[in-house]
Amino acid sequence: MREPRWHDEETGRHLRPYAITGGRTRHSRHNFSLITLVAARYVDDPGQGHLEPESVQILELCRNRAVAIAEIAAHLDLPVSVVKILCGDLLHASLILVQAPPGQEDRPSVEIIEKVMNAIRRL
Repeated sequence: MREPRWHDEETGRHLRPYAITGGRTRHSRHNFSLITLVAARYVDDPGQGHLEPESVQILELCRNRAVAIAEIAAHLDLPVSVVKILCGDLLHASLILVQAPPGQEDRPSVEIIEKVMNAIRRL
């Protein structure tokens, strides 16, 4: 069985998720769903020396395409809650762009979908 990515190779000890997030269990300003898409704002290094290694990995993963929060967590082998907090930090620092999934108010009504389907059937 492979070690999770939050395993410190140098010391052989596990880093707890709260160590990665500075003890936070959620981001105070941003709330992401599992399907929120994340894209890095910069192709080149915008001075990432002050970022946690996991945040740098998120930026690298999202550099060429938008990636869902759940997919980031899977690629980096991190808990989704940790990825949400780190993405909130990156968004607050203007290093990423996010696209939230459409809300209920943005979805077409059942009546409109039925009208479209009926119009297609008449063609």
